[in-house]
Amino acid sequence: MPEDVTLYVCTACRAAGDATEPRAGARLLSALRDAVAEHGQPGLRIEGVECLSVCKRPCTVAVASQGRWTYVYGDLDATESARTILEGVGLYGETPDGIVPWKARPQEFRKGVVARIPPLTTPDAAT
Repeated sequence: MPEDVTLYVCTACRAAGDATEPRAGARLLSALRDAVAEHGQPGLRIEGVECLSVCKRPCTVAVASQGRWTYVYGDLDATESARTILEGVGLYGETPDGIVPWKARPQEFRKGVVARIPPLTTPDAAT
């Protein structure tokens, strides 16, 4: 996986009926970091963020990389989704544009897509 892949994890996400602390999003972040420590995922940076504004579909993550489409996924399980998320992020990192073929994506990424955001481009200095 290229070094520039970042996985943002919403730490403010709270699962329905979840009154425990830490919140489900923070637990997902911890599970992801534990999975990377156990299995490795070179080139991946995982960052907790305060909010991804997808509160109706917790838990939520975003996958981004320079020159690639950014994806936001929701409806992820705080304790069970870590390996699946890392599998999907690995597939993303193997693409030149971030677009993983639909059938190749993990099931959670197929049904959990919240948004697909085009790569940020810089205006041409000549125009």
